[in-house]
Amino acid sequence: MDDSTTPPSRLTDRKRAAVIEAAIDEFRASGYDATSMDRIAARANVSKRTVYNHFPSKEALFAAILQQLWAASQAGDAPGYRADLPLRAQLIDLLAQKLRLLNDEAFMSLARVAIAAGIHSPERARDMVARIGEREEGLTVWIRAAAADGRLDAPDPAFAAQQLHGLVKGFAFWPQVTMGQPPLSLAEQQRIAESSADMFLGRYASEPDDPR
Repeated sequence: MDDSTTPPSRLTDRKRAAVIEAAIDEFRASGYDATSMDRIAARANVSKRTVYNHFPSKEALFAAILQQLWAASQAGDAPGYRADLPLRAQLIDLLAQKLRLLNDEAFMSLARVAIAAGIHSPERARDMVARIGEREEGLTVWIRAAAADGRLDAPDPAFAAQQLHGLVKGFAFWPQVTMGQPPLSLAEQQRIAESSADMFLGRYASEPDDPR
């Protein structure tokens, strides 16, 4: 279907999508500060006026990109703590979900764009880190519940969760974002989940890991 027969609303949606796609490419290639609305319009093959009709500023366009990528990378709620199950099995399930998220292309695109834009804007970077941190709150909640149940000796659940995130991201996030390494295979994800869980429980488990 050519543009002459496309309903105006669908044509508008197509142009908006083209602008966002072009902006993602520009932000990733040139960084936030070096990207201009002119370059985005040229890459999207639309007029600069069309870009501004959809997005009044570069900041508004960038916010729309983050929202779109954020929605595309939804991975579901983290499993809740279970008092009747072994800690290791629960923790491996939690980490496996996190590793699936870190191997999700939409999430990685979000991270790359966010990091590129945040380098020269600490305020913007803080907001992005906070948004990404919201996706990691489930692990802190789980640790807090297990500690309250007496099965973990973790007086600072947020600190313990950050340590565990660091173990996982050292293999499944930073190498991919900063050095262009490929996503992990399922076998590699499983290995990292199991070894990270074992290291964490070796430090924080307060009792043998038996089901209740």
